[in-house]
Amino acid sequence: MNLRPSSFVLAWLASTTAFAAIKPDYRMEAVAANLTTAFYSATEVPVLKIKSGQVVEIETLALMGLSDDHPEQFFADNKISTDLPAVKKMIAAKRALVARGGTTSSLMGPIYVEGAEPGDTLEVRILDIKSFTPFGINIGTPGKGGIPDLVPRPYSKVIFLDLNRNVALFAPGIEVPLGQFQGMMAVSPAPERGNLPVRPPYPDIGGNMDNKRFTKGATVYFPVHVNGALFHIGDPHASQGDGEVSQSAIESSNVVTVQLIVRKDLHIKVVRAETPTHYIAIGLDPDLNAAAHSAIAETVAFLQEQKHMTFPDALSLASVAVDYDVTEVVDVTKGVHGMIPKSLFLVKEPYWYKP
Repeated sequence: MNLRPSSFVLAWLASTTAFAAIKPDYRMEAVAANLTTAFYSATEVPVLKIKSGQVVEIETLALMGLSDDHPEQFFADNKISTDLPAVKKMIAAKRALVARGGTTSSLMGPIYVEGAEPGDTLEVRILDIKSFTPFGINIGTPGKGGIPDLVPRPYSKVIFLDLNRNVALFAPGIEVPLGQFQGMMAVSPAPERGNLPVRPPYPDIGGNMDNKRFTKGATVYFPVHVNGALFHIGDPHASQGDGEVSQSAIESSNVVTVQLIVRKDLHIKVVRAETPTHYIAIGLDPDLNAAAHSAIAETVAFLQEQKHMTFPDALSLASVAVDYDVTEVVDVTKGVHGMIPKSLFLVKEPYWYKP
């Protein structure tokens, strides 16, 4: 099936009705005032302050493919109407970011969560996530991605989305199921670490983790390093394979609804996550082997702390029952994550989301 762009506009308009299902306490629009800088920092001024447990609906924009000088040209070249509200926001955001010094990382935030203090954990529940635009883009560049030496020339591929059927129309005869998620989520670092660039991920604050499991129904846990936690979110994707091997996913704008909860009873040192079916242990390092080592060590630590297992039993269980997937290989810092099945444990813990 090969729908024309006008058909995707109709599908996009129909899909927006789903956003009314969850009643947020706040809505953050993708406007210049809500876009963060190119750094994570303890000194950032929050764009929103909320109470623990409140729900925020956030527009996040994917600006890949838009040129600094003429961002409108991308839409003209691909016969995408610039009258779409999301497209207008994409053009305005690109201009605002270029005026600040230029970046394609249109992060939203930071959000200050009242009561969060260093040593606490910020629990981020992803209540919902939907595409904000009926199209996305995938790119490849010589010297980047999983096979940097083999890419012959820079390329970009615009991919239209059928939001009624929840698939990406990759090519005639090829459809990719959508799995919207946010590539970037982070809290701010401790003051002594200064300004940290937003491009790489960090084990203790998060960032550009590009983990496709962080979709609707997932929970991500962040160690808190500053008062208020200062939560950021961005880098929206419509779909991605583990590895993100070309250089990008389907970079496509999303509207994501999150609930931010301060946990005084949970104390962690690195980012952790879970879904309705799995606990997720995360390893991040410029060396892929070291990232795998970290993911395995974090699996063992989690099983010892949360399931009260001995080290030998925890490592044995990791070896016989946990799958280790390559999260992404495209950033300087690479990722491996361990998928720990909840079905292994006969005593079931309650979870807030039921698929």
